[in-house]
Amino acid sequence: MRRLFVLAIGLAALSGCAAPPAPDTADAAGASAWPRVAPSAELPRDRALRVGFLVIDGVYNTELTAPYDVFQHTVFHAEPGMEVFTVSPDGGTVTTFEGLVLDAHFGFADAPPIDVLVVPSAEHNMDSDLENEELIAWVREAGERALYVTSLCDGAFVLARAGLLDGRAVTTFPSDQDRFAEMFPDLDLRRGVSFVHDGKALTSGGGARSFDVAMYLADLLYGEKAAQGIGRGLLIPWPPAPGAIPALVVE
Repeated sequence: MRRLFVLAIGLAALSGCAAPPAPDTADAAGASAWPRVAPSAELPRDRALRVGFLVIDGVYNTELTAPYDVFQHTVFHAEPGMEVFTVSPDGGTVTTFEGLVLDAHFGFADAPPIDVLVVPSAEHNMDSDLENEELIAWVREAGERALYVTSLCDGAFVLARAGLLDGRAVTTFPSDQDRFAEMFPDLDLRRGVSFVHDGKALTSGGGARSFDVAMYLADLLYGEKAAQGIGRGLLIPWPPAPGAIPALVVE
């Protein structure tokens, strides 16, 4: 029987501009705000975890950069940490919704195996992206092989279309939840939460809450002390004190 834990998340200070990482000199400052759960799979210890971010035209800056910053900072607080990289369909440049031009590290054809697949929200995740057979097929294949799949905001629509959220509790951007429920009526949509962790799938409401799920996963994989160090570098208090914004972990 699966158990549901509601987690209280309250990140009081968020910053997309990272301060230099501070040394890990402080001990853990008390218990985490939720029951500890074990990673769903044994992690490789002889190499960095490969974290691949899907980037397509119209990707939103915050949903990309918030988890990217958190995961990149693991290298300063864990050994060997995470190797983060971007993957676009052809390995070329993409333009974010806000106008930044990004040169992807890899394309679908040459991306290395991915341990953690991250799907940030993009402008057309609720319409034309879902009809892009090449995109959905790559997400499905990469996600099935990954230890974890993570979506931010409307990235949940892409994971759902790829079949990676079947049988799991999920969430997405609040104002798009009705549409999600209409498109994927068989999925267990949860409302009023920052993120949901169910098995290998982590789905986030997005926006500033994108930091929540990334910090949670860093804590889950590397421990609270490492997450505290990451939080100091990004001016994010950790562990989070119980607050008004809950999250849901299914064990």
